[in-house]
Amino acid sequence: MEKAKGDSGKRIADMIKKAMDDHKITTTEYERIMMIADEDGIIDSQEKRQLAEFQNMIDNGTIKRVAG
Repeated sequence: MEKAKGDSGKRIADMIKKAMDDHKITTTEYERIMMIADEDGIIDSQEKRQLAEFQNMIDNGTIKRVAG
C-alpha cells in the first residue's frame, strides 16, 4: 500500500514535536525519522526543511540526543 503524499512529512513533524516536548531524542527515534524521510527515495522540500530545523534544534541544544 502506497503512502499518501505528505504522509511522511506529517509523521516526521509528529516525531519532531514529541522530541521537542521531551527535550530529547533517542538514537532509535532519530534513525526512524531519517528512515521515514528516505522511505520513498526522495527527500522533498518539506522534509528537507523539517530535517534542517530538527538538526538546528539538536545543534543548539533545544533537543538533546540520548542513547536508546
